Amino acid sequence: MEKGKRLAVIEDDSGPTRVGRDHNTYGFSMWGAGGGFKQGHVYGATDELGHKAVGNGVNHFDYHATLLHLFGLDAERLNFDSNNRAMSLLDNQGGKVIEGLLA
Repeated sequence: MEKGKRLAVIEDDSGPTRVGRDHNTYGFSMWGAGGGFKQGHVYGATDELGHKAVGNGVNHFDYHATLLHLFGLDAERLNFDSNNRAMSLLDNQGGKVIEGLLA
């Protein structure tokens, strides 16, 4: 999952080579179609500037758990090997399925 959408404001104005818009990690948008997602539904909200989540925020661990649930997989049991270490998309953060996104 990406780190969010680009902000409409300059975050780093420390010089001509550093000017630019930053990624927004506090509020972002995603869409899902079919596959068990609720049809024509908006879940959550951001403030009037689109900067921070203000209602029904979903972190990426919850989103991964929900997506894997729609694939018929248990996010707690799905592991992969990385550098001889068992890893998971939840990174032991206890992601939960967001029922409000499901049809």
